[in-house]
Amino acid sequence: MQYLFSVIFDKPGLATPDEMAVIDVFNDQLVAEGHWVFAGGLAAPSTATVIDNRGEQAMITDGPFLESKEYLAGFWIIEAPDLDVALKLATEGSKACNRKVEVRPFL
Repeated sequence: MQYLFSVIFDKPGLATPDEMAVIDVFNDQLVAEGHWVFAGGLAAPSTATVIDNRGEQAMITDGPFLESKEYLAGFWIIEAPDLDVALKLATEGSKACNRKVEVRPFL
């Protein structure tokens, strides 16, 4: 089963070089253990563009969908046999990136 690990942060800016080194080690572990699917870091919420084309005309707005003190800073998509393994890996990922991680299974 695949899981989305959403990395949640509350300060602008990227991971420090020391944090990136630890994240790289964690990523290598995911690959070596066969859990790796995909991962990526995201630019600041201020770079977002929201498109709403549910009405008669598309509305395009700059900035994040929601103003919040916390935002999605990055993500991992991993493969794990069950939720227990996913939670163990997310715990390690949270430690590696020094940020909160939310775990959600794909449907």
